[in-house]
Amino acid sequence: MTEKLIIQGGRALEGSVEIAGAKNSALPLIAATLLTDGEILLENVPRLDDVQTMLDMVSELGKSVKNTGSDTVRIAGSVSSNVAPVELVRKMRASFLVLAPLVGRTGRAEVPLPGGCNIGTRPVNLHLEGLKKLGVEINQDDGKIIAEADNLKGNDIFLDYPSVGATEQLLMAAVRARGTTTIYNGAQEPEIRDLASFLTELGADLSLDGSILTATGEKKLGDAEYEVLSDRIAAGTYMIAGVATGGNVEVRSVDPASIKPLSLKLRKAGITVEEGEKTIKVKSNGRPDNLEVITLPFPGFPTDLQAPISSMLTLAEGKSVVKETVFDSRFGHVAELSKMGADISVTNSNTVFIEGTDNLRGTAVEATDIRAGAALVIAGLAGEGRTEVSGLSHLDRGYSQLQSKLESLGATVERVDSDG
Repeated sequence: MTEKLIIQGGRALEGSVEIAGAKNSALPLIAATLLTDGEILLENVPRLDDVQTMLDMVSELGKSVKNTGSDTVRIAGSVSSNVAPVELVRKMRASFLVLAPLVGRTGRAEVPLPGGCNIGTRPVNLHLEGLKKLGVEINQDDGKIIAEADNLKGNDIFLDYPSVGATEQLLMAAVRARGTTTIYNGAQEPEIRDLASFLTELGADLSLDGSILTATGEKKLGDAEYEVLSDRIAAGTYMIAGVATGGNVEVRSVDPASIKPLSLKLRKAGITVEEGEKTIKVKSNGRPDNLEVITLPFPGFPTDLQAPISSMLTLAEGKSVVKETVFDSRFGHVAELSKMGADISVTNSNTVFIEGTDNLRGTAVEATDIRAGAALVIAGLAGEGRTEVSGLSHLDRGYSQLQSKLESLGATVERVDSDG
């Protein structure tokens, strides 16, 4: 059934919202359970379609997967297959992360090239070149990557770009390799640190020094109980929604350091931001000031908040500029925001120009990816009248219990059949 989200806009969001576990952390953690036959209890696992896809993936590869609570999953058992199902990998790009654990455990892996959001070219060459440095033979056949290695061997790897996915892939390979592996120019995102902490809990020998990650492999990996990191991107989205609607919103159970780039930008825009130990409060002081935003790998401004903050800036005072440097073609929200009366355009240099306006008007719009969908929801909440957001399958991949959390902040939202 195809559904849409009906939003009655113009109400300031007020209140407090609990932030669930991070999808971008849960996915590599679930993939990493393939590295051990031990029993893993993962807590704070978000209820999202992408997370279910990864759980289905490790189940298809032989693992026993049981939900033991609303946000707790038990994963145990051994790997019985090293062939990743096409239909699961094509659903979600992160499914490609099973490549390294499979070749590390079984000596061979057959994984289709990944799918997921259409947000520009995201090649996996950094994954594959790094695995070759560890002794993996890589071949491509009919849209599939076939990786083979009798034994992984530790080595020094330099990443030309600090790719999150490549860093995760290579960390999981490194803990199965003989000797020491050092990854230079690795990603530094909080989700990378979460994966490293989880692997350490399993018994791996890892150390992180900024962008240099070192692992000594061949350690026996066992059991673990582990709580997934809270979702900094979801937290940032609710913060931005609070600002865009002229409200006052607190996000709970989130590390303020993980979302510091956003907090600093909001302060620069004239927003009051108060940080606690595990909370952040934002309070609007009228229309935000214009901003210049450039997305960068962590600790830079996160690409996953580019679309949401662009939505907020359509209501800012003056002219704003947002430059996307991490992904190309991540601008599905621009044309849809224009339908709502935003003065927004994008150039072929991946730069968005925004002239702030007093108000947006509700209309029918469509989400083209997860974060574009969030941007449209924010615009609908802040705009006048009724907004209908379709393409909810994207939002379901990235935002746990979105409707109920927005309602708890005072929003008027309803999810209905598209024919209704």
